[in-house]
Amino acid sequence: MNDFAPTVGIASTYPKNMPEAHAALPVWNAENWFYEDWPVGQKIRSLRRTMAEGDSHLFNTLVLDIHPYVQDQMFAESEGIFGKRLIAGAFVFSAGLGLVATNCVNAFSYGYDKLRFIKPVFIGDTIYSIRSNLDKKPRYEKMGLIRASYEVFKGEGELVLYCEHLQTVKYRNPADFVGKTEK
Repeated sequence: MNDFAPTVGIASTYPKNMPEAHAALPVWNAENWFYEDWPVGQKIRSLRRTMAEGDSHLFNTLVLDIHPYVQDQMFAESEGIFGKRLIAGAFVFSAGLGLVATNCVNAFSYGYDKLRFIKPVFIGDTIYSIRSNLDKKPRYEKMGLIRASYEVFKGEGELVLYCEHLQTVKYRNPADFVGKTEK
């Protein structure tokens, strides 16, 4: 069982440009945590998502991916090594991370490390993701650096993608980190 407190939809950002009563409401599907609140060791699992042909085609069209393995049914069936069309790795990455993405107003993406496409994902496969909070360290005057792993699985638990996401996150109290950050 997870011993960490929930972080989603429990706080407001208190925007100044809406009625006060509305601004005080918790923000749906958003987080308002700070560096100090980020629990190393916490894991979360997403809901599942079936990778539909229409979604795949739309993604490929948007990013101009016309590789025959993702766009040409005849090629994939007769000449491709898998015998059917793939979901583009970039789409698996985007959808897989989106399933467990946080909408924290204090966090900013710094980049991704160790991205690996481990197994193919095909049209009709169902994926889900697990995010694990790995570590954190003070980095800048106003923000620390956190690192989480993302594992994307298909079916009943077959690992298809792994990566690590780095984010900078605002400190609640920057004074607590004076002298502890990188120069």
